[in-house]
Amino acid sequence: MEELKPRPASCSPFTPLGFLERAATVYGDCTSIIYNNTSFTWSQTHRRCLQLASSLSSIGIGSGHVVSVLAYNIPAMYEIQFGVPMSGAILNCINTRLDARTVSVLLRHCEPKLLFVDTLSQSLALEAISLFPPNKSPPLLVLIQDDQDDAGGSNSSLSTVDSRFCCTYESLVEKGNPNFKWIRPKSEWSPIVLNYTSGTTSSPKGVVHSHRGIFTMTVDSLIDWEVPKQPVYLWTLPMFHANGWSFTWGMAAIGGTNVCVRKFDASTVYSLIKKHGVTHMCGAPVVLNMLSNSPEIKPLPNPVQILTAGAPPPAAVLSRTESLGFVVSHGYGLTETGGLVVSCAWKREWNKLPATERARLKARQGVRTIGMTEADVVDPESGLSVKRDGSTLGEIVLRGASVMLGYLKDPNATNKCMKENGWFYTGDVGVMHSDGYMEIKDRSKDVIISGGENLSSVEVESVLYNHPAINEAAVVARPDEYWGETPCAFVSLKNELTQKPSEQDIIQYCRAKLPHYMVPKTVVFKEELPKTSTGKIQKFALRDMAKAMGPSSSSSRLSRM
Repeated sequence: MEELKPRPASCSPFTPLGFLERAATVYGDCTSIIYNNTSFTWSQTHRRCLQLASSLSSIGIGSGHVVSVLAYNIPAMYEIQFGVPMSGAILNCINTRLDARTVSVLLRHCEPKLLFVDTLSQSLALEAISLFPPNKSPPLLVLIQDDQDDAGGSNSSLSTVDSRFCCTYESLVEKGNPNFKWIRPKSEWSPIVLNYTSGTTSSPKGVVHSHRGIFTMTVDSLIDWEVPKQPVYLWTLPMFHANGWSFTWGMAAIGGTNVCVRKFDASTVYSLIKKHGVTHMCGAPVVLNMLSNSPEIKPLPNPVQILTAGAPPPAAVLSRTESLGFVVSHGYGLTETGGLVVSCAWKREWNKLPATERARLKARQGVRTIGMTEADVVDPESGLSVKRDGSTLGEIVLRGASVMLGYLKDPNATNKCMKENGWFYTGDVGVMHSDGYMEIKDRSKDVIISGGENLSSVEVESVLYNHPAINEAAVVARPDEYWGETPCAFVSLKNELTQKPSEQDIIQYCRAKLPHYMVPKTVVFKEELPKTSTGKIQKFALRDMAKAMGPSSSSSRLSRM
């Protein structure tokens, strides 16, 4: 058998782009995209993506070039996920919630040849370009017009196109060749996407993924979530967020219907679920919180599968969401893995447990998905696995096909997290339970050390989220003259309250449910907690606020901001 070697017929590079070609054959007449009053079939979407790739190729964009996009969850954004890499280029999705300065920094860092701009992001893009230094050439600008707003009305932006845009997205698609032979990657290790981290702990870093990694991630996600053929998928997760956790390509693989929505609130989500018979959706825990706290809450007529990740979801939020008819699945991933690589694989016997216990179990991140080779929690000093006792803290480490190639133009950061021992060090702190399921306790920078005791802010937050008056909660370290650090809780309250709790009420509530060293010594009320562009609470901003308050004395100190 040693004479049998790989041959060209068995060495075709893995890529998720082939899913679209197959979808056009198998699901050609089925609906691929719905957006307000617009809809496309899979054969139309395939044709349009080929035309887009052809036009990009005709203006000299190809292998090794970066093409950026600044857009919401609209049909063009979905087509770009295929059309750009089908030209051989590398796709860079930029977060629409960023400020102009940050967008400018990212554009100068990745040096795209072209930037697609959603009509609602025009001013953001143009301001970002205006911050370029004189010696830096800006990318070509292409305007994505939108003939409907989310209410189905007319969009006045169609009448004029700023002269700084070279053309519109539709004109680029229309002049492309529908028979274009798309550019397959020469190697499955060739880059397909460049995504920037959301910057929860520091400046954003450019994560580069290969065709192989994204192919593996996409197939793995469909299997792990048990997605059937032809689901109706509502895009409540931004496509710019790790390419929608790779479900942009995944929906093509199974012929799903993509229900696009530019911006949404709870009433919009419930309306679209009813109108289109939505079966699946994704979102960070903040989306679950929004859906379960809406004043328009009505139990769903049919179950809707919702996959959540991005931050550890409080058990109370999980429980409330499931009581409405959502079937919540929970996982863990990073920009650096392209999607979810750890999931709380559900066991049938857990269905017999009380609702609160089910929610507690589901709040754990879980076990590696089948596409991930290994996942562990290790002591960062020794590199050895921590005890499986559910309390010994360690760093979550991963190895597998969907781990990134590395950070763009940052070999030091790449080497720091992708070590010679073969592990990718996530920077997330967790524990391993006796049943082999892991649970995140914090980012390494978010662990609070009080009197020599390591305490998890996530654990304190989960108690706060159970308080009936609290809408959002985050706990960070505040300097303390005696203990070194003590927990400082930032909370926002629910709108409909007739009587608001006092600071002392919150502290006493925590005292009844936590060891005393874990109880917040400071409580800060805010209208809304600051969030990153992907909806995660900005703990570094809260840490700065807590630090600016100065050291607390050894007695409980209460404050209001």
